Amino acid sequence: MLRADALQAIYPELEERIVVTIMGAVAVELFTLGHRHNFFYLEHAMGLASSMGLGIALAMPEQKVIVIDGDGSLLMNLGTLSTMARYQPSNLLHIVFDNESLLSVGGFPTATSTGTDLAGIARSSGIPRVMEAHTPQALKDAVEDALASNTLTTIISKVEAVGPKSFIMDLPLLENRFQFKRSLEAMRQKQER
Repeated sequence: MLRADALQAIYPELEERIVVTIMGAVAVELFTLGHRHNFFYLEHAMGLASSMGLGIALAMPEQKVIVIDGDGSLLMNLGTLSTMARYQPSNLLHIVFDNESLLSVGGFPTATSTGTDLAGIARSSGIPRVMEAHTPQALKDAVEDALASNTLTTIISKVEAVGPKSFIMDLPLLENRFQFKRSLEAMRQKQER
């Protein structure tokens, strides 16, 4: 499955959610589908999208938070799984696209290319719901199910090691930061009414 097709399948579910992505291909492909102010593309901080998403989920428990991660990024910060499991925010969904490659920084193989099982690691870390989805429709169904469950969920989704032709986004990092901050503030104000 192509990650771009997977993102297209789940894109409607992202409209009213807080979305944090890793850098590189995931960010560019999501941006290409149509940027929204509730999307934050965590550039220059590989491995930390899950940590940022966890913090937001704990600070804003009434809002659904979706982290879109990658295998290379997760492998750089495996401790995030046990930390998420410790706090178990019911409003956090962690999607991991596993292309067995550090595609955005040269295409070097990751440990998943030689057998590391991210779903197994997530289960062993104590994540209460771990799912696997390897087609766009299966991912769409898993995301809908996870969001309805109100249970911390990690979804591992194998994708091909194919990325965009260009990794350039027409959105400065600071502008993305300010848009995202204003979006979170608006969500909080709407909830307080």
